[in-house]
Parts: sequence; structure tokens; C-alpha cells
Amino acid sequence: MTDVTTDLTVADVPAEELRTRLVDDLIASGAVRTEAVEAALRRVPRHLFAPEVSLEAAYANDTVRTKSDERGTTISSVSAPWLQATMLEHADLSAGMHCLEVGSGGYNAALMAELVGPTGAVTTVDIDPDVTDRASRSLSAAGYDGQVAVVLADAEYGVPEHARYDRIVVTVGAWDVPPAWIDQLVDGGLLVVPLRLRGLTRGIAFQRHGQRLESIDYFRCGFVLMQGAGAYRGRSITLHPAGVNIWGDDLESADADALAGALARSRAEVWTGVTISPGESWADQDLSLLTLPGFCQLAADQKVVDQGVVAPSWRMGTPTLVDGDSFAYRARVRPVDETRTVHEFGAYGHGPRGGELAERLAEQIRVWDREQRHGPRPRLTVVPVDAQAADIPDGFVLTKRHSKIVISWAGTAS
Repeated sequence: MTDVTTDLTVADVPAEELRTRLVDDLIASGAVRTEAVEAALRRVPRHLFAPEVSLEAAYANDTVRTKSDERGTTISSVSAPWLQATMLEHADLSAGMHCLEVGSGGYNAALMAELVGPTGAVTTVDIDPDVTDRASRSLSAAGYDGQVAVVLADAEYGVPEHARYDRIVVTVGAWDVPPAWIDQLVDGGLLVVPLRLRGLTRGIAFQRHGQRLESIDYFRCGFVLMQGAGAYRGRSITLHPAGVNIWGDDLESADADALAGALARSRAEVWTGVTISPGESWADQDLSLLTLPGFCQLAADQKVVDQGVVAPSWRMGTPTLVDGDSFAYRARVRPVDETRTVHEFGAYGHGPRGGELAERLAEQIRVWDREQRHGPRPRLTVVPVDAQAADIPDGFVLTKRHSKIVISWAGTAS
């Protein structure tokens, strides 16, 4: 007997089968950990929330961009399924909860509605009428319009008429935690928010304890930026016209004109002696580095990396230090063993003080290795900006408009 295999194009594969494949992949990758989140993802028809793209694109594990500004920057999207699953797992929604979603797309709100069930309630809020209109249409098409309240408003102030909430899930990049989010969250409730820390974004699950928030866990992520009263853009400086930039929240000390010529100078190299082996996690290292003065991030086009102009650890978002006319960034790790599986961290510096900054960056990597790497993960605490000193834990303090955010490592937290 001869086996005959029929080749089907993606266009021939029904949405349900594509959705099944996607969820199976999310389970295999570890993004989906609970039966509740799995069931929600299997039930909600994602393609109805992304009607502009093909079924293949709707069920790819990738972002669907739905609106851009005049410069082509994405300002609204349906987030990648792995990220939505990760956020929902951290939010720990269950039947009967009242929830707020900040940033509307429709799909995530429908997933939340599945998780809280008919006895729960979901409110989704966005400042852009195009986005809320689109979310309303999609929710209606998928049969969730009676389970999700869509509100057009500036989420800086929450949605007080539907408060209080057991969970608040923020699906836009936030620079700060406005008081309304804390006030409208029940004590003991969870806020899951992509929070920007000196340009570095981490999705953080916080639990409310009175007027402070304490982190439970966090994860790497990226989101479109907050609009409205909570918007904060930071500063970007071009280091090379072909596509090397630094950007961050506090680059006041940087001399943009002088930095433009820094890459033309010879490169200083400092290697740390700190190594990484396959399978080892070092995601917390960035949180250690951001405590240094002048911290920002470097982004480079692939063609510039290929030309050897820069060799960063990541093409987008490499930790960098800037001071006046000089900068240093974490280098792409180099192999240090015969099998080329063990790699060493280092730093490259440019400009008159590039070597000094590279050594400063390298030394903090050594501090991370000696004092932080093998202990508990850092804790992040949010307190009101006017909190008394006795109410602020020991650690590195970032002062925002409404809050102080404290990063505490084991042995330094109060």
C-alpha cells in the first residue's frame, strides 16, 4: 500500500484547527500553564479580532498591528498570543472577579471574560475612539458584547464607575503607576503592568497592600506606549546615521553633538570574567545594571551590526551607560571554552571616557554575579511619591510623577 498525503495550503485549514495548533504550541513553550487559560484560548476566535489579516496571520504567535501614527510607529495592536497568555497566567483570574483592562483590542478582554465567567465583569478602557470602536465591533462579532463593557476614556484615571476591581491588567507600556489604579484595586488584588524602568520594560505582577504594591513576579515584554496624561516619551539620541541610537528616560547628562562622533574613536574593551553556560538564566542582570548613573538602552539596525560598527548583546535594548561625550554598552558575549558553549560578559566603550564607563558597567556585572545572581529575584515595590522615608524599603529608588519604585535585592530590602 502506498501512503498518500494531501498537501493543504493554510487557506484550506479552518480557523479552529489553526487555533488548536497555536494553543498546543503555547502549552509546549510554557506560556500556557493552567487549564483555565488554555480553555479560554481554545474558545475565543482570535481571527474575529484581527479581520484585517489572513487566518494564518491571525493565528501566528505574533503581534497584529492595527493602527500606526503619522511616523509609522505602532500605537495599537493585538498583542502576540504568548504575551497575552503570560499576562493572564500572572493575573490569575477566576470566576466571579471584576476586572479592568487598560488598553483595548477586544481579544484580551474576551479572554478575560472567559476566565471570570458569567458571574464576573470585565471593563476595557482606551483613550482612542478608533480603538474602542474596533474593540466593540470585534467583541460583538465574537459574541462577547454583553460580557465586556468598552469605555472611551483616559486610563490614567481608571474607570471609577465600575470599580473596585479584583484585577487590573494593563496592555500598554506605562511609565508610572497612577493613584487611580491603586485606589480602584481591592486590597490584596493584583495589578499586572508593563512598567518602564529607565527605558527598560518589565511586565510586573503587583499585589496591593494598602497604598503600596509589592511584586510577585515579572517577565520580559514590550508594548505600545501609553497615551494621554500618563504618556512619557523619554529622549533618543542618534549615534550613527545608519541606525545606532540610545534612548532612555533620563539622558540629561548626554551631549548629543559630542556623542555623534564617539563611534569614530577606537573602541575600549573590558571583559568581566563572568560567564554564562547554556540554559542559565541571566534576565535579572538588566535590573542590576539600571541602578547605575547614566543608564539607558542602545538599539542598532542589523546592517550596522553586520558591518561591525557596534556589537551589542541585543540588537534592541542593550544596557548602556552615557556620560557627557562618552558611552559604553554591554558587549555581545564571547566564547571562552573549546566547545564554544561557555560565554563571557564584557563591555565596549567609546568616546574620551569610554574605557572608564565600560569598566563601570563591567564592575556592576561582577557585582550582579557575586551578590545577586544566585539568590532570590529582586523585589519591586511601588509607594506614593510623597511616602515618608520610613515607608520606603531599602534599595534603588526611581522617582516618578506619582510614585517611587524601589528595586530591592536580597539582603538590602527592609
